[in-house]
Amino acid sequence: MFCDEVLDQLEAIAAGDVTPDGRIAHHLATCRDCAGALADAQQVEAALAKRVAPPTPAQMTARVLTRVRRQRWRAEQYLDLGFNVTIGAVLAVIAGSVWLLLNRTGLAVVGNGVVSLFSAGVTTIAARVGPSLPLYAGAGALLAGALAVWWWAEHASASNWR
Repeated sequence: MFCDEVLDQLEAIAAGDVTPDGRIAHHLATCRDCAGALADAQQVEAALAKRVAPPTPAQMTARVLTRVRRQRWRAEQYLDLGFNVTIGAVLAVIAGSVWLLLNRTGLAVVGNGVVSLFSAGVTTIAARVGPSLPLYAGAGALLAGALAVWWWAEHASASNWR
C-alpha cells in the first residue's frame, strides 16, 4: 500500500468516521510519516472539538437560499438560451432543406397553384359570409351582454348572502 492511499482517508480516520481496515492499519503501524500525519490530524480534530461554534448571523439561511436560487436561475437562463438557439438553428436548417427540396424538384410551381386555389376559396367563402357578419356580431354582442348581466346578478346575490 502506498502513502497517498492512506493520506486520502486520513481525515476521515482522524475524525472517527472511518476505522482503518487491515491494510491501512498495517501501513499506519509501519510508516512513521503516515502515523505522524494521523497524530497531527487527530490533534487538529481535538482542537476543533474544543472550540465553541460561533452563532450564525441573523437571516443567514434566507440569504444563502436567495443566492443559491439566483445562481440556479442564471444557470437555467443560460441553458434556456442555448436550447432556444439550438432549436432555432435546427428550424432554420429544416426550412432551408424544404426550400431547397421544393426548388430542386419543381414542387414550388405546384405549391404556387395550391396557394392560389386556397386563396380563391377563402375569397369565395368571405364573399358568401360577409353580408351575414353584422348579424353574427349583433347576436354575439347580445349574448355577451346577457352573460354579463347574469354574472353581475349572481355576484350581487352572493354578496348579499354574506
